[in-house]
Parts: sequence; structure tokens; C-alpha cells
Amino acid sequence: MSPTVLLLVDFINPLDFPGADKLAPGAIKAALATARLKSRLEQDGAVSIYANDNYGIWRSEFHDIRAMCEASSGASGEIARALAPRDRDLAILKPRHSAFFGTPLDLMLTQMHTRSLVITGLAADICIQLSAMDASLRGYKLWIPADCTASESEQAKHDALQYVKRVLKADIRRSTSRRRL
Repeated sequence: MSPTVLLLVDFINPLDFPGADKLAPGAIKAALATARLKSRLEQDGAVSIYANDNYGIWRSEFHDIRAMCEASSGASGEIARALAPRDRDLAILKPRHSAFFGTPLDLMLTQMHTRSLVITGLAADICIQLSAMDASLRGYKLWIPADCTASESEQAKHDALQYVKRVLKADIRRSTSRRRL
């Protein structure tokens, strides 16, 4: 099916938490870079999976969160509109930071015969880093394009990306790299 999957973590986000104002400018840039990368990867046959927080609303559905964010006039809306899922894209809701914890992601990737993950999203120093750690434990090859992630500070983003590069052997080259996984 798809040896490479693009994982979009927490981009569809109301950005209504303490520190969101610090995250928003970088999140918009990361979303725009991810939209360009998504188009390129889709041409190569990659599947996109949105792994999104449920924000503690246990009856929530991805469609409802997306519609709420798309209707927003702020950064949340700009990001949601730039990364609007296509019909063939998949989505899961996650109860915690890692896209793997308490979700069917591992089973989905196994059934798609995925070998490589391109992980993008928010925030590099928590949800991206923890998702990458879980992916590494499962043996996936990782590319976490630096320009497709954001954190509340550049230092936090830098430190997280250096960690995944050093410890998890993840590639952190920018999305404009013509690299193939």
C-alpha cells in the first residue's frame, strides 16, 4: 500500500491554551511548508494521516474539530484551511501526546506496509518528539522536516530536533530537500 506515510500531528488545533500566542507564528509557517510537502509526497503515492488531540472532549470527532478550526479567523483557521484534508486522507484522535498511545495508528501503519514516517506538526518538543520516540521503537525510518514543526520557542524546537536526530537517528532536513525515504 504505502511504504511512506505523512503524519500531521496536532495541526488542526484551536490554539486556545497558555503559550499558543508564542506557538502560532511558527505553526503557520510550519503548516504552509507541510502543505507544500504533502502535495509533493502525494504525487509519490504517500498516504497522509492526521493525528489530532481530542482536547479532552471524549465525544469529539476529527470532522467537528476541523470545522471549528476552519471557521476561526485567527491562526487556527489559517492553519486548518492550509492543511484541509482531502477525501483520501485518514484521521485519528489521540488522547495523549504520542500519536501512537491509545490509537489505532500502529495497526493502520502495519496494514499499509509502512516503512517510513514523515512526521510534521505541533509541538516539536512534546507531541512530535514523543510520537517519533514511539515510531522509532517500532522500527520506522523517520524524517522530521525542521521547517514543518513548531514549538513555543525556537530553542525548544531546536533542542527537540537535535534530540530526535542524535538519539532516534531521524533525518531533520528541511522539507525542500529532495530526499526520498
